[in-house]
Amino acid sequence: MVEFFEMVGGQALAFIGFALAVGLCCIGSAKGTGMVGEAATGVLSETPEHFTKCMILQALPGTQGLYGLAAGFFGLFTLGFFSGNPAQLSVGDGMAILFACVPIMLGGLLSAIAQGRVAAASVSAIVSKKPDDYMKGVIMCGIVEFYAILSLVGTILMLMYAL
Repeated sequence: MVEFFEMVGGQALAFIGFALAVGLCCIGSAKGTGMVGEAATGVLSETPEHFTKCMILQALPGTQGLYGLAAGFFGLFTLGFFSGNPAQLSVGDGMAILFACVPIMLGGLLSAIAQGRVAAASVSAIVSKKPDDYMKGVIMCGIVEFYAILSLVGTILMLMYAL
């Protein structure tokens, strides 16, 4: 195992962390927005005038993908990849960066799916039956969003002090 880590080096471990942060957040966002899209399709087949409300609820779980991308860019920026002078990382530094990405990896993935469930339920229950109350569904989605934001902040704070 030690030979593997010495072979891939610290930069490769950091890239694995960034890739997982972006990838897992995008997977969660795709799953969440897909669930809402399925629910919205049923509602819109009967009441197409609620398209905007459904679209807003569908877009909410997509923000976690953006948070993962932001974490990846922040990490690359921190390591100097955009300045053309990337930092040389030890295996320990690479592992620290990989683990610093774990909060947004897991928080982004799981909160996007949970937010998709809340938004899908909001489309099915609120938009279809009481369309004037759809902001209640948006607020409930915002509560889930808060934990994705905390995950992003945790990752950024750890990336700032990983090296």
